[in-house]
Amino acid sequence: MPRRRPSALRGEVPARHVRRRRYPSIDRLSGSCTADLGRLERARFWPEATAEAFWHWKALAHGPLRRIADPFTAQRCGIPGCCDPAYFRDHLEAVLHALPKKSSRELRALVSALDDKILTRGKAIQVDNLDVPWWRDQL
Repeated sequence: MPRRRPSALRGEVPARHVRRRRYPSIDRLSGSCTADLGRLERARFWPEATAEAFWHWKALAHGPLRRIADPFTAQRCGIPGCCDPAYFRDHLEAVLHALPKKSSRELRALVSALDDKILTRGKAIQVDNLDVPWWRDQL
C-alpha cells in the first residue's frame, strides 16, 4: 500500500497562523518571569500589555531629551495610553505589585534602570514629594 502524503492526511485541518507580536518581548527576563507575566496578563490585563508599556517607557528613556526635559511644549491629548507617558509607568507599577516576589524583583531591576536613566537625563524632574510618584506630575 502506498504511503499517503502529509497534506492528504491533514486534509481539512486549517493551517495554523502565528500572529506576529506588535511589541518586542522584554529582554533579559527569565522564563518563569515571562510565564508569570503571561498568566497575569490573561487574568487582569490584555496580551502584550506589559511589553507595550515597557517598550514605551524604554523609548522615553532612550528617546530625544526634549520629550523628558520640556513637559510644557510636549503635545498631550489627555487620552490615557496615547501620548501620556505616565500611563505606561502606572501600568508597569501595577504589574510590579501584582507579580510574585521573584518575578517582580526581576522586572523591577529593568524598570528602575530606565527610571534612573530618565531621572538623570531630565534634570528638571524633582523627586521630593513621597506621596505622589514622580512620573505623574513631572512628565
